[in-house]
Amino acid sequence: MDVLFLSQLQFAATCMFHWIFVPLTLGLSIMTAWMETKYVTTGDETWLRMTKFWGKLFLINFALGVVTGITMEFQFGLNWAEYSRYVGDIFGAPLAVEATVTFFLESVFIGVWIFGWKKVSKKVHATTIWLAAIGTNLSALFILQANAWMQNPVGFAIRNGRAEMTDPLAVFTNTYGLIKFSHTLLSGYALAAFVIMGISAWHLLKKNEVDFFKRSFRFAAVWGFIASMIVGISGDFHAIEIAKVQPAKFAAMESIWETKKNAEMCLLLVPNAAQECNSLEALKIPGMLSFLAFHDTNAEIKGLKEFPKALRPPVTPVFYSFRLMVAIGTLMILLSLAGIFLSRRDKFEDNRLFLNLMVLSIPLPYLAEQLGWLVAELGRQPWIVYGVLKTADSVSKSVTATQVLLSLLGFTVLYGVLGAIDIYLLVKYAKKGPDSDLSNIINVQGRG
Repeated sequence: MDVLFLSQLQFAATCMFHWIFVPLTLGLSIMTAWMETKYVTTGDETWLRMTKFWGKLFLINFALGVVTGITMEFQFGLNWAEYSRYVGDIFGAPLAVEATVTFFLESVFIGVWIFGWKKVSKKVHATTIWLAAIGTNLSALFILQANAWMQNPVGFAIRNGRAEMTDPLAVFTNTYGLIKFSHTLLSGYALAAFVIMGISAWHLLKKNEVDFFKRSFRFAAVWGFIASMIVGISGDFHAIEIAKVQPAKFAAMESIWETKKNAEMCLLLVPNAAQECNSLEALKIPGMLSFLAFHDTNAEIKGLKEFPKALRPPVTPVFYSFRLMVAIGTLMILLSLAGIFLSRRDKFEDNRLFLNLMVLSIPLPYLAEQLGWLVAELGRQPWIVYGVLKTADSVSKSVTATQVLLSLLGFTVLYGVLGAIDIYLLVKYAKKGPDSDLSNIINVQGRG
């Protein structure tokens, strides 16, 4: 194993582990803010209990997400020094804004929200969680714009052997990133909704706090359905953008090898046919791919054979990851829609089959998120900056394979421990259920 492969493996492992925490933080921040707002506007104490209970899980997840995110940035200087030297002036700009503005915003107001329960009025306290949630979601925007520049580099020029920013506005308003942001943000909302539904279903199976968790389930089911639907819509826009700026990735996603008009979409391929969509084993819809890519059934789709073999992404993992992601997303829409109707029926807590299904469905959005990133990053290969800089030319020249391997093992152990701590704390407090005595908070906040 060489330095390049080990560095790729290390960054993939740390990114994928970090992304376990990010979408839940994005979703729970907004949903917790919404719950507290409902309490402030209605005075209904159940909304306050929901805010405290689900907000506690949000805080646990947020803390672990911060820790795992820091180590990723160190790798740019250690494992990917050539990348940092070549594009650091551009790539570092949105990351700097994220660190100095949005992360500061979310961190400060999360602190005020944690310690301000008995010190400020209800309206002020609710405002702090909204500001923290806005900061959290804006952090994702700037990080995704940094990634979007790697996917669709804009607003730069090559000078003195380095990429230099020439148009900051183009970098920060990259259409690829804005679409990716909406897709990622809504998928985080859907994931958080499924976590709430799954935990609520577990408590309903145990007949714990039935009214509280039926209400939580109904609330999350609506969020999950709306978010999952919009994820699908934004995914369509994202696919159109990919077809326009990353045609090799799009061809790999659909296993299109020959350039053609009126291109068909392959819904199913047996493993031996994964290299060719034209195979007889494929279930195809004529013209559908051209329509989805350009909203024109007669539009031309570039095939993989248009690109040199060395510039083609790995087709099989990209193809199957994309299809499995879409299948899971469709299942999430159906499950959340069923949850909306079933949770409004009498004796919903006795529907053990559906409740068990929702408990088992908690991992689904996590899997869909990881598959989506596999498509995004594997589909970009062999480029680290699409069409500008290859991954093989970006790795550090001063590190050895042994050094990278040892750090990879160290990260694996560290993240394994952090993951175990996170799971332990989330399970512990999820099983514990909501607090029953909130009189001190209500009495203090009632004065403001």
